[in-house]
Amino acid sequence: MLNDEYFMRQALAEARKAFERDEIPVGTVIVCQDKILARGHNLTETLNDVTAHAEMQAITAAAGFLGGKYLTDCTIYVTVEPCVMCAGALGWSQISRIVYGAPDEKRGFLRFAPQAIHPKTIVTGGVLEVECAALMKEFFQKKR
Repeated sequence: MLNDEYFMRQALAEARKAFERDEIPVGTVIVCQDKILARGHNLTETLNDVTAHAEMQAITAAAGFLGGKYLTDCTIYVTVEPCVMCAGALGWSQISRIVYGAPDEKRGFLRFAPQAIHPKTIVTGGVLEVECAALMKEFFQKKR
C-alpha cells in the first residue's frame, strides 16, 4: 500500500508545474484505492479564472473519470490547505479524506469555515509540510 508521503510527492510535482507556469504553486492529486484518478495544479492566471484552483481542476477530472459527482472513498492530496471555496466543493463532493501539506493561515478553510467539508471527511495536515511551504516561499520571494 502506498502512503501519504508518496501521494503528496505526486501533488508536489503538480505544484512545480504551476510554479513553472508562474502560477501560485499549489498541486493536488485525487486517489482511490491507491490509484491516482486525477491531477491538478493552479491555472488561475493561465485560464484567467479565479476558480481555477488545483483542487477544483482535480475534482472536475475525478468526477468525470468516475462518472458521478461524489468522491466517496477518495482522498485528495493538496500541497497547501484548501481555501474556503475549495473546501466547499470538497464538501459537496463528499470526499472521504483531505490530506494537505502546508497550512494556510491567511486563507485556509480551517480558520474561516471548518464546517464547509462533509462531516465524515477526515482531515490530515502537515504531510511534507516543509517541502510544500518551501515551494510557496520560493515563489513569493521571486515575486518581490
